[in-house]
Amino acid sequence: MVLELFLDLYSAPCRAIYIFTRKNSIPFEMHPVELAQGEHLKPEFLKVNPLGKVPALRDGDFLVAESMAILLYLSHKCQTEAHWYPPELQAHTRVDEYLAWQHTAIQLPATNVYLCKVSLPALSCLGRTQDPQSWKGPLEQLLGKLTPALQHLDQEVLAARPFLATEQVSLADLMAFTELMQPTAVGSRMEATLVLQPRDSQEAQWDPQLAQKDLPLPPGAESRCSAWPRPVPT
Repeated sequence: MVLELFLDLYSAPCRAIYIFTRKNSIPFEMHPVELAQGEHLKPEFLKVNPLGKVPALRDGDFLVAESMAILLYLSHKCQTEAHWYPPELQAHTRVDEYLAWQHTAIQLPATNVYLCKVSLPALSCLGRTQDPQSWKGPLEQLLGKLTPALQHLDQEVLAARPFLATEQVSLADLMAFTELMQPTAVGSRMEATLVLQPRDSQEAQWDPQLAQKDLPLPPGAESRCSAWPRPVPT
């Protein structure tokens, strides 16, 4: 029986799971759940996750909520490559440490920056908020909460090792990548720039053909992306 994933790819945790399954060639059936349309609150979805949150996984009669639990479940069930979640105690504890820390240090402020940059200007254009420029002050405050965490990763963590938790890419790096898509996607400039260096110099060679091989989007994603409000440039 194929795994079923209930995702909204505007959600960073959902993107992490989607990328993880595609990267590891894990077969699954995609069930798009549009948060903006309130589909996570419909009775049919609440049967999958009574908390009304995405992501969610269904494996036969077994239901799993929360992105970290889903990623670990997939890692163990599908026996993905060990570097994602190393079997060594201290190595996977480092991954656990980052995943526990990032919820409030990275995920929350990054999401708030994204929502501020997109939602408030859009509402301003509709006349539902104050002056269109009034959101810039709150945006700077939100960026101020995110920047120290990025500086910590950039100047301390990545100064000591090539990846966030171990010597190879892990679930920690995947989560950081998808979370930081949020503010960068709407054009926010951040003081710290995280660059995950490849372990092999040959991996750094840019392949134009490979770069064009984008992951396929789930049904309806193209139209949803085109309809999403554009952020106001700063």
